[in-house]
Amino acid sequence: MSKRPSASFIDELTRRFDPNTVSTDPTDLETYGRDGTRVYPSRPSAVVRPRREEEVSELLRACNERDVAVVPSGGRTGLAGGAVAMDGEVVLSLERMRTLGDVDRLGETLVVQAGATTQSVHDHAAVHGLTWPIDLASKGSCQIGGNIATNAGGVRVIRHGHTRNWVLGLKAVLADGTCLTLNRRLAKDNSGFDLKQLLVGSEGTLGVVTEASLKLTRGSAGEIVMLFAVPGIEAALGLLTEARRGPFVISAFEGFSDICLNYVMQRQRLGAPFAQPSEFYVLMAVEGDKALLHAWLETVLAAGLVQDGTLGQDSSQARRLWAYRETISESLGALGFPHKNDVALPVNRLGAFYRELTALFRARHADWQICVFGHLGDGSLHINAMKPASMSIPDFQARAAQADRSVFELVQRFDGSISAEHGIGLVKKPYLQYARNAAELQVLKSLKATLDPRGILNPGKIF
Repeated sequence: MSKRPSASFIDELTRRFDPNTVSTDPTDLETYGRDGTRVYPSRPSAVVRPRREEEVSELLRACNERDVAVVPSGGRTGLAGGAVAMDGEVVLSLERMRTLGDVDRLGETLVVQAGATTQSVHDHAAVHGLTWPIDLASKGSCQIGGNIATNAGGVRVIRHGHTRNWVLGLKAVLADGTCLTLNRRLAKDNSGFDLKQLLVGSEGTLGVVTEASLKLTRGSAGEIVMLFAVPGIEAALGLLTEARRGPFVISAFEGFSDICLNYVMQRQRLGAPFAQPSEFYVLMAVEGDKALLHAWLETVLAAGLVQDGTLGQDSSQARRLWAYRETISESLGALGFPHKNDVALPVNRLGAFYRELTALFRARHADWQICVFGHLGDGSLHINAMKPASMSIPDFQARAAQADRSVFELVQRFDGSISAEHGIGLVKKPYLQYARNAAELQVLKSLKATLDPRGILNPGKIF
């Protein structure tokens, strides 16, 4: 583990940079030293908020020379502890580096700095009828650099894939201050190793992304949003099978349990979407001809594949339907103390996995509420265990750690991954062997040692 910075080193940083770039204010330290996990202490020594790549380089060079640990920080919405600074590290926040370049309408590309929020990129591209199709519930606060560092997914992976599919090039700074420009805006570059993809998903452990060349696509000409009530996840997967054969393009296929819906209705003051409750719900968004869609819906209803359904007739109704899905995490966090996991499975094994998962919790943790939701179309589930009111937080966390091991053993048996979207960070570091074998881990550690030999970048994360 790298050393904490000395008081004289912090003073030196304060003199080196423009006023207000370096902060040791206790409020800033508390805010910037944690992420969405909220379970780790926030104890950085300083927060540095540069405006230019040159300043990022200068900071990292100085920290590398003094063996000072640095935690790169974006919007801090992650749920794996990847942006936590709890051992005196220097936090490097990219939030002031948020410039949006001109949209290249011919090439359908956009160059942005790493601190730009995902929502600002969407808004900037939408003026030209284009979009960057990474769509996340936290898009108003998460940043492009963080999206890249975690290879963010979101609700439209079934249609567009993960972040790595929509990054053409990067600018990044290595631990010793070396600045790299990787691929620029080229759609094709077969000149050896694709180093930018090495940084995508690396959680700030190999380098700090400062700028990205993003690939854009045409915005939806008219998305149709539907919500269905189904008797269980098996029925939801049956509906997915029929939807894949439908006369439209699926842009989202999301699922959530009745317990999730109850939390959302309570927190968001939304009424029940249907007259009768159901065990499971599916939100589906598609692009296509409405007449053909209605004919498909009649077939689905006649076949008894769903118990009930509703279609957003206008943009306001569509937003309301999306709210049932997009506000789940917020509602769980506001009304309880959830222990969160996000896992990925082969889509065709989701049903069997879900049955064994629910049986596991029923047998070992019958007093817990288990809230499951996620991106069924791409095999990703968010598993939230809610702390019983009568249980202390330390006791719950200890039991949750035991439950995690059982869940990840199950994930491994079903050929899945212990992290679908949020990365490894601190939260899942003890369980990485359930997703990576010994040979893979050795290669990953070799890459880390090559690019960051002193181990100053986000130390203690992943490994």
